[in-house]
Amino acid sequence: MKLILGGTIIDPEQGTMCQKDLLIDGGKIQKIEDHIDPKEYADAQIIDAAGKKIGPGLVDVHVHFRDPGFTYKEDIETGAAAAAAGGFTAVVLMANTKPSVDNIETLSYVMEKGEKTAIRVHTCASITESLKGETMTDMDALKAAGAVGFTDDGIPILSEELVRRAMEKAADLDVPLSFHEEDPAYIENNGVNKGKASEHFGIGGSDRMAEISLVERDLEIALATGASFNVQHISAKESVELVRRAKEKASQLGRNNIHAEATPHHFTLTEEAVIKHGTLAKMNPPLRQEEDRMAVIEGLRDGTIDLIATDHAPHSAEEKSRPITEAPSGIIGLETAFALAISNLVRPGYLSLPQLFDRMSLAPSRMYHLPYGRIEEGAVADLIIFDEEKQVTFDKFISRSSNSPFLGQTFYGRIDMTICKGEIAYENKTE
Repeated sequence: MKLILGGTIIDPEQGTMCQKDLLIDGGKIQKIEDHIDPKEYADAQIIDAAGKKIGPGLVDVHVHFRDPGFTYKEDIETGAAAAAAGGFTAVVLMANTKPSVDNIETLSYVMEKGEKTAIRVHTCASITESLKGETMTDMDALKAAGAVGFTDDGIPILSEELVRRAMEKAADLDVPLSFHEEDPAYIENNGVNKGKASEHFGIGGSDRMAEISLVERDLEIALATGASFNVQHISAKESVELVRRAKEKASQLGRNNIHAEATPHHFTLTEEAVIKHGTLAKMNPPLRQEEDRMAVIEGLRDGTIDLIATDHAPHSAEEKSRPITEAPSGIIGLETAFALAISNLVRPGYLSLPQLFDRMSLAPSRMYHLPYGRIEEGAVADLIIFDEEKQVTFDKFISRSSNSPFLGQTFYGRIDMTICKGEIAYENKTE
């Protein structure tokens, strides 16, 4: 039993904040009242949250824990610990492991390991067998076995006919599909924007049409089929506008099936970062121009982009030390995401705190039909306690990997405690 006193509770559903006391017992929120007398609960652990905010635990629906197959980069245990430190009480893992999550055996392995961690670990299964984009997996069986969604993340699905069949099946099963939208026909060297950054390195780079072309195609199919469709890690201003128009069309049809996610690095950085940091800022899709960054922020502000997801992608120091054309794309993001959002979205006034928790907790939960993102009596006791006025410096990471352009940098938004299932999953003991 835990009694949290004096904190300001954030309600993303109602868009409100108010100071309340909160009683947790049995993994659930039992009471929320203006004042709860600690004397009535002598056995409760008292948590003083005076002067701090309490939000629903963050939910990241785009995470790579590299397990099975690449555990020298990360595994489910280290990834879950990093997530808890970042304020995340639930994650949805991607399927591009080795072997990929295209079968019940691998799916069960991931789920069973996830259940032993301090947070809630869910996973997608792949849309196609071995991520080859040719033969669909048995989505019925994989959903029945516990997959919460489907994705071939990391690899675009080029067959329009297969995309249509997958979306028809997803609509029938009422599960979301998340797509990595980059057509290789427009890419000479991935991970670096075609333009100033690619010219700096003397390489071909990734043209923005790689993303735009597939986003346009797949939005049309999603509107036709009614499938719950998520554009992953959106990066180009044109893609944001395409999603905006598709959402308007879906609304006219009485649907809410079009989704898009933005990563903290795409709303924080531009291609200047890859020129400065090299492979530590190489990612797919690449960092683009300032006008693209601002279009992503505007999409988050007006709800066109309804999710913030990290695309947490650990790589070893050796891998990232390779030349720009040989190093793998991706950065870690679980531990830095919240501070980047506070510093770049909330403090400048683009999002309120309730809006931020909608994008980082409630909306992701809704898309994946997960019972998180709310602070109310009877809800699961998944919470974070934080101080948005306190700074945090990322001089080291809990993740097994450290591939981040934010290493050594300081931002606002210190997480003091992460509570999951009613238990403390992370506590910041430094002041």
